[in-house]
Amino acid sequence: MNFQIVHHMAALDGLPNPPNALNGVRMCLQANAPVIEVDITPLAHSDFLLVHDPVLESETNGNGKVRECTPEASKQYRLKHRDAVSEHPPALLSEVVSAFLEHPGRTRLQLDYKDVYPSADDEPLRRLIQLVEPLGTRVIVSTGADWHLRKLRRLAPWLDLGFDIGFYLDWRDPAWKAEPENPPYQRGAYGYHDDHMLAREASLPTGVYLAERCDFLLQLIPDISTWYVSHHLIARALDDGFDMAAFLHQHNVKLDAWTLDTDKPVAVKNALRLRDVGVDLFTTNTPAAMADVLKGTA
Repeated sequence: MNFQIVHHMAALDGLPNPPNALNGVRMCLQANAPVIEVDITPLAHSDFLLVHDPVLESETNGNGKVRECTPEASKQYRLKHRDAVSEHPPALLSEVVSAFLEHPGRTRLQLDYKDVYPSADDEPLRRLIQLVEPLGTRVIVSTGADWHLRKLRRLAPWLDLGFDIGFYLDWRDPAWKAEPENPPYQRGAYGYHDDHMLAREASLPTGVYLAERCDFLLQLIPDISTWYVSHHLIARALDDGFDMAAFLHQHNVKLDAWTLDTDKPVAVKNALRLRDVGVDLFTTNTPAAMADVLKGTA
């Protein structure tokens, strides 16, 4: 079994820290986590804030757009966690990079770039490259915004990049609460959320349709090392005769399944199934427990 556990938002089992907290990153480093994933959103200048959403009030006791907040001003705020304001200030990317440099080892840093809309210029991407360059091969930048990834590839050919395909192809249980603001906006003829013309009519076997769509998506960004895909989509594709892991491995691309937590029976079932078809990485909020499940020691 050759897989890695990705600590979602610097999670550790039972850790009381808020998601994306700097203390969580440090504790994951001390635990020799294989991969630590955090969310980043650009600040007004110089740095990035470890938050998922574009407005401060979503995850902190501040207000306003993250993009209009300075690094200095961000330190007056505190992260919200479990319906309460915590003692933790939101972390800066520069602080995370320093923590990694202070803890040499094999732990990698996955930066999920959350500000998906294009900027007026390349400054935020150049800022990101400058901040993470000291980490070299220990860092990978992921996003669903393929336009950012293509620019990053041109600006920093050395930088490891990962693509979340969820803006283009997804599978959602009809029983789930609808999220009409999230692309893809339409459920296609094959039962997948897909706004592409190919999804308008079920004229192909479903497995062939999925292979065609994934082949197209693979061409969007040169030299991608990893795809980040919902475990629900990967499992459903297997049901329909398409092995996404095998397809990607033919192109030297790894597959990460997100987000699988051991308190969800469907996630546990899917994790074992995806392990057996060779999925490379498993993103989870319960990393120790999920590692035990995948190793068969739970």
